[in-house]
Amino acid sequence: MPTPINERKLANAIRVLSFDAVQKANSGHPGAPMGMADIAEVLWRKFLKHNPADPNWHNRDRFVLSNGHGSMLIYSLLHLSGYDVSVDDLKGFRQLHSKTPGHPELGYTPGVETTTGPLGQGIANAVGFAIAEKTLAAQFNRDGHEVIDHHTYAFLGDGCLMEGISHEVCSLAGTLELGKLVFFYDDNGISIDGDVEGWFTDDTQMRFESYGWQVIKVDGHDTDAITQATEQAINETTRPSLIICKTTIGAGSPNKQGKASSHGAPLGDDEIALTRDELAWKHAPFELDDEIYEAWDGKAKGDVMQKNWNATFEGYKKAYPELAEELMRRLNGELPSDFEAQAKDYIQQTQEAGGDVASRKASQNAINALQPLLPEIMGGSADLAGSNLTLFKDAKGIETDADGNYIYYGVREFGMTAIANGIALHGGFIPYVATFLMFMEYARNAVRMGALMKQRVIHVYTHDSIGLGEDGPTHQPVEQLTSLRTTPNLRTWRPCDATESASAWVEAIKSENNPSALIFSRQGLPHQARDTSQVANIAKGGYVLAKEQGELQAIIIATGSEVGLAMQAYKTLSENSVGVRVVSMPCAEIFMEQDASYRDSVLPADIRARVAVEAAHVDYWYKFVGLDGKVIGMTTYGESAPASDLYKEFGITSEAVVEAVNSLV
Repeated sequence: MPTPINERKLANAIRVLSFDAVQKANSGHPGAPMGMADIAEVLWRKFLKHNPADPNWHNRDRFVLSNGHGSMLIYSLLHLSGYDVSVDDLKGFRQLHSKTPGHPELGYTPGVETTTGPLGQGIANAVGFAIAEKTLAAQFNRDGHEVIDHHTYAFLGDGCLMEGISHEVCSLAGTLELGKLVFFYDDNGISIDGDVEGWFTDDTQMRFESYGWQVIKVDGHDTDAITQATEQAINETTRPSLIICKTTIGAGSPNKQGKASSHGAPLGDDEIALTRDELAWKHAPFELDDEIYEAWDGKAKGDVMQKNWNATFEGYKKAYPELAEELMRRLNGELPSDFEAQAKDYIQQTQEAGGDVASRKASQNAINALQPLLPEIMGGSADLAGSNLTLFKDAKGIETDADGNYIYYGVREFGMTAIANGIALHGGFIPYVATFLMFMEYARNAVRMGALMKQRVIHVYTHDSIGLGEDGPTHQPVEQLTSLRTTPNLRTWRPCDATESASAWVEAIKSENNPSALIFSRQGLPHQARDTSQVANIAKGGYVLAKEQGELQAIIIATGSEVGLAMQAYKTLSENSVGVRVVSMPCAEIFMEQDASYRDSVLPADIRARVAVEAAHVDYWYKFVGLDGKVIGMTTYGESAPASDLYKEFGITSEAVVEAVNSLV
């Protein structure tokens, strides 16, 4: 069926804005926006529930451009629909501090829901959005009061489907029956290296059908077919839907459409002139008819949608005032007013209770204590709940209880972490995810993306060192702590006992604009004595755990299980009249955020005799001990043996700490 000229013209507005902006920047990807323009026109003008005047309206549909290299597609859509994205913003594409960076970035552009570009993670975020919507709806909706009711849509390309994360998250999405999740696959057969038939021959339809998805195939340039397919997807309530859209990359460009040359480079002035002729486009760059803007403008429709929802929510508030208040608290990311006081009491009670315990068990105790105060906590583990100790007393898996609070992710570390980013982005939940610290490596890029977006996701990593013992170097982390600590915006905690573990959990929950990595031991750790002031100072990231007897001569800095070794060394050194203090440094990043006077009170600048001890790579700690200090830790991989033998084998002992201090004093 031929496409009506007006709709084709509206789609061509996307094409022209996209190739004009890429050409002006002399950088970018015009092919995907040109190829997906017809799909985008149908979705955004006919189906997407959004209000350009209020990009943060809680019940809006979520849209994710997973193939984020085609960012001019979403920028064109936002501009045309009436968001605060001007023609000048489009002209500033890929320029410093513009609203239109090279890939869509959260916080730069109103209407962009998540930062995309690393392929596959956008669709993982979308799965997180859909999980959050479905679970929040089950927890809060009541008969006749559906206040949480929206869809999640994502565009994706061949690259997203080639990335392994796509299997992780799409198989889980089918299992969880995320019926309000709709993907549009830009099946153009081209990637950077050319025709994908040389390296990507999967039967995508059968693949997704095996996951439990509804799969629909259409001509991606036939607006009637796209419309019908989208309606079919929306009407399917128990299966996520994949709409495979056969498209031509760079559609409209006479010499570059269907070719890799349109993928990641400007078309060039000569080809743009030919493309304008091909599209019968008479306007100068960045100029559009008023009728195009009028047809695209989504503000009036969005205002009606939001007002209708506001009326629905007012009825909900009257019928269920307490639920309405709790829902808004959670959607706004606010903690209960009494949380901080109750959390402080729990930390103090933990200190007073004492007792030696593995910090992974102390972590589970903290979750059990804090989760009843925060029903928005959404837990999960990558098939290691019994080892990570992430299950809490009232945990309910969402696969069997729609209103649950726990996700059994299976062996999907990367997918799990990117999904958690999406859950956090959606709002209404504080997600935590867990695996062994070693297997953080599988999830590394999703950890980075969460930090880049400043999302409150809590990463629980157990089995934190050679202390896990017999599993050997494949499971014993060495360099991972350094990798995490050097990640901007991420706060990495390695607590030494139950009190520091409780404090780490509380601070992670309070860190609204930072993800946190909580690093816990498999083996038991000794309880440390503290006064009230020391307990409070844990939240500062580093503090004096054991004060020097007499004049200060040396400082021992330690984290986690090695604080116990440091305290043994402290006892020996003090008995031999060495004025030494022990500094516990559970979170170096937060310690470095403290004012200079506090940092100097803990680590006086004039005390150069410093020894750091941690069963991880030594290099990180030279920033604290200086080149004339010493670091006791790992420079090689571990071995398979009992933990006690390994600490001796690698020289991470209290005797080694004593010797190092004595050599510096």
